[in-house]
Amino acid sequence: MAKKFYTAGVCIPEQNYMVDVSGRVDTIIAEYIDEGKYFTVNRARQYGKSTMLYLLEQRLNRRYLVVRLSFEAADEMFVSLYTMAAGLVRKVSRVLKMQKAEQSLLEDWSRPVSEQFPFDDLSERITDLCSHSDKEIVLMIDEVDKSSDNQVFLSFLGLLRNKYLEQRQGNDKTFRSVILAGVYDVKNLKVKLHPGEEPKYNSPWNIAVDFMVDLDFTPEDIATMLREYEADYRTGMDIAYISRLIYEYTSGYPYLVSRICQLADERLAGTIDFPEKRDVWTREGIVAAEQMLRKQRNTLFDDMIRKLADFPKLKKIIQDILFCGTAYPFEEDNHLIDLGVTFGFLKENNGTVAVKNRVFETKLYDLFLSEMVMEDTLGQEAVIERNQYIIDGMLQMRLVMEKFYQHFTEIYGDSDQKFIEKQGRKIFLLYLKPIINGTGNYYIEAQTRDSRRTDIIVDYRGRQFIIELKIWRGDEYNQRGERQLFGYLDSYGVDTGYLLSFNFNKNKTVGIQEISLDGKCIMEVVV
Repeated sequence: MAKKFYTAGVCIPEQNYMVDVSGRVDTIIAEYIDEGKYFTVNRARQYGKSTMLYLLEQRLNRRYLVVRLSFEAADEMFVSLYTMAAGLVRKVSRVLKMQKAEQSLLEDWSRPVSEQFPFDDLSERITDLCSHSDKEIVLMIDEVDKSSDNQVFLSFLGLLRNKYLEQRQGNDKTFRSVILAGVYDVKNLKVKLHPGEEPKYNSPWNIAVDFMVDLDFTPEDIATMLREYEADYRTGMDIAYISRLIYEYTSGYPYLVSRICQLADERLAGTIDFPEKRDVWTREGIVAAEQMLRKQRNTLFDDMIRKLADFPKLKKIIQDILFCGTAYPFEEDNHLIDLGVTFGFLKENNGTVAVKNRVFETKLYDLFLSEMVMEDTLGQEAVIERNQYIIDGMLQMRLVMEKFYQHFTEIYGDSDQKFIEKQGRKIFLLYLKPIINGTGNYYIEAQTRDSRRTDIIVDYRGRQFIIELKIWRGDEYNQRGERQLFGYLDSYGVDTGYLLSFNFNKNKTVGIQEISLDGKCIMEVVV
């Protein structure tokens, strides 16, 4: 059976194209499991946690008895201490059977659980199991935070903690290592202990060490997966370049990396635009796959939308970053920033808060703009006039800028400075997005985005347009901005750029002009 890219669950090396994470597996085994450490792998949704546990299990089976469980769809276990103990006994029994454990070991473990003292009973079983097993036992539990806001679950963590401490003192025998995987860090659970009580941070999992292994993929990691694919299909792709390009969009977020590759291979290859596989493993193919990814419904984006609805203050922070260039200091002790990092939306960038990757950033722009466009007069003008901006299938950016100047002057010409400083970027994107929607792609260049300047890169049918938005801070500042944009055109290999300046001087000169230098041209629009 031919291998496939896979994004719907655990990846299997024999069946799926995968990034080579063997180095990370070696590190986890040597620095955590062999050292007898208990730890939590807490990463955002679809970050490869389950696949990592599977790969660890395959490697550890040589030296350890691995008990790998999941708390997915296990709500009934958390009703009481008894149901928790009985449920764990059932789950572990199934694993022991699959592992072909000795019959006597299995029978001792599987006997009925004491209803009067279920956790004392469970503790003794763990001691007996670990004492009589030929191999030391490693316990892995995936989706551990599914019912983590539950006192029964905390009691289970307390049992593991107590046995760990007793074993260190030579008074008990328990698991060699315990790995808990989930989105939330169970060392800092927000738990309601009683109905009506305020949520509290309370977890007995303070024995766990910090898990420092980076699960993000690097461009070199991505290249290991593409080399395997290339060995099968010989497309002639530039593996190093395509790996870097995918990384630029995803920042190595595992699901996004695999999904872009999957869409390129399975959905785009063989279409009119990309007739052969070799055609899709190009810049144009990866851009098209990323655009297709953002348009599709998937559990990752659905979860993002739900989380933003649940946490409106987090949504406001992200909107401020995207539309206003607000530089929030990165401080994970801030609950909202910590949530954004936990959900995988945010990251630290030079001491400030930034959106995790370009895919998320553009998806969030799309989401927020779609919520605003129906209430925005300028955006509605763009929708009405969209067809005039496309001639012979190509976007006419010069005309877009001319029409934006015209409509902006009519609608916002008398608006005050404070409004435009905060809303200028949003107003332009509301105008641009309906014009390129469905065919074009855009993103904001993170390195140049602040409260005064923004560079927008538009991809349209293989052609790139560079647009700089900035607040006018005087002629000298403006000239410096023009020089920067000319340099930017060189780096992108294009001859024409576009400069949109919001000028609040009382004696300002608005309008459109062209500036030329060394065979390159900037169309400057001042409003």
